[in-house]
Amino acid sequence: MKTPYKNIYNVLKLNRFIVLAVVICALLSSIFSVWMVFTTNKNAMNSAFAINTDGSIIPLKLVSQKENFRVEALAHLELFHTYFYNIDASNYEKNLKKALWLGNSSVDNLYRQKKADGVYNRLLQFSLVQKVLSIDSKINDNNGVYSFTATTIFEINRGTIIDTYELVSTGNLIMVDRNFPNNPHGLLITNYFENTLKKLSDENRKE
Repeated sequence: MKTPYKNIYNVLKLNRFIVLAVVICALLSSIFSVWMVFTTNKNAMNSAFAINTDGSIIPLKLVSQKENFRVEALAHLELFHTYFYNIDASNYEKNLKKALWLGNSSVDNLYRQKKADGVYNRLLQFSLVQKVLSIDSKINDNNGVYSFTATTIFEINRGTIIDTYELVSTGNLIMVDRNFPNNPHGLLITNYFENTLKKLSDENRKE
C-alpha cells in the first residue's frame, strides 16, 4: 500500500509556523539579553565592591558623581589658591611648584608673568609675608563643562603695615588622572585668569 503524500499547503504552514516561532524566540532572547546588560551596567555604576578580610565581597554604595565632583573641585580650588597665594620668602618656591601641578599652561603663564614683573623678587627683598585668609569658590556646570569663580581674601604683611586684598579669579576644571601627592583630586585648572584685585579697607573687612 502506498504512503499517502501530505498536503503541500499543510507542510508549508507548519514550516512557516516553526520559522516564525524561532524568530520570535530569538527576538525575545535578544531583548532580554539587552535588558540584562543595561541593568547590570546600571547597578555597576551605582555600586562598588570591596573584599573583606575573610574573602567575602562587600557592596559599597557610591555617592552621586556630581556631588562627588563638587566636593573634589572645591577641595582642589582651595588647595591651588592656598599654594599659589599663601607665600613668603621661605616657602614661595615650594608652594608655587605644588600649585603648578594643579593647573595647565594658563597657570604657568601667570606665574611667569608675575616672576617677570618682579613680584617674587620683592617678596624676597622686603621679606613680605602673603597670607591667605579665606577662599570662597563657586562651581558652575554647563552641560558637563565646569567653570568656577573664586574669591580669595589675603593679606600682605610688610612689617609695620598689613594690607588686605580681595582677588576674584575664574577658570575651568577638567578631569585628569590622579597623581598623588602632586594632584590628589584628579582635576586640572584651565583658562585661569585673575579678574579683579582690590585693596580692602577696615570697613570692608568688617562687613
